[in-house]
Amino acid sequence: MPRYRIVDLLAVLILLGLALLAIQQPVSIWWYVLVVVVYLSVSSLGATVLSLQYFVPVRSRGVRTDAIALTFDDGPIPDKTEKILALLAARGIPAAFFCIGHRAAASPQLVNAIHAGGHLLGNHSYWHSKTFDLQTAGAVATELQQTDAALATILGRKPRFFRPPYGVTNPMVARAVRRGNYTVIGWSVRSFDTVIKDRDKLFQRITRSLKGGDIVLFHDYSDSMLDVLPAFLDHVAKLGLKVVRVDELLQEKAYE
Repeated sequence: MPRYRIVDLLAVLILLGLALLAIQQPVSIWWYVLVVVVYLSVSSLGATVLSLQYFVPVRSRGVRTDAIALTFDDGPIPDKTEKILALLAARGIPAAFFCIGHRAAASPQLVNAIHAGGHLLGNHSYWHSKTFDLQTAGAVATELQQTDAALATILGRKPRFFRPPYGVTNPMVARAVRRGNYTVIGWSVRSFDTVIKDRDKLFQRITRSLKGGDIVLFHDYSDSMLDVLPAFLDHVAKLGLKVVRVDELLQEKAYE
């Protein structure tokens, strides 16, 4: 049973218990308020912290302890993704790119370049709108299918890996994930490279607790990420760690 279902059941049972108790003796309204507040707080935390696996099972760390995996979200983006690919190619480093569907459809040459470079491509929704998680399960499923179709048209293969926009999940997203039989990919190192512009601060954030099995989250369009990536890869090598594709790190099948 999904964790959110367990919490739902507990909340209902507690509220029912309070209602039954109120038949025998007065129960302050604040007990009901407390239960609702705790329930909403837990649900909000579960929705925004992907690694809690509150609504869906999530793979956030690898089974290998001698390697890490790099992942890049929100591409492909002309004049940005090419620079990442060039840097990775120069070092023989594989990665995973979680693509926004409409961007993939608009830049098939970049999708082909990612694939030709030996990198993995995953699903990151079709529009990546701020209201993605507020849609119905059917609408979410449609977005995922559209992205699958865009990538399959170019690659001839359908991705199995999905990363939710903003790392937000809820029952609607969970139903769409189950319907499409996706493997949800999270992360164990979140760079915040879209907001951290200082190179030294970004480097410290992504290296301070780096260890084998980590999945690192970057973004295609981040200039600060591109600036710090060579030093980061040097650091990984000094730790004696390899960089492998996330499917190898997780020992999961990446495509259907």
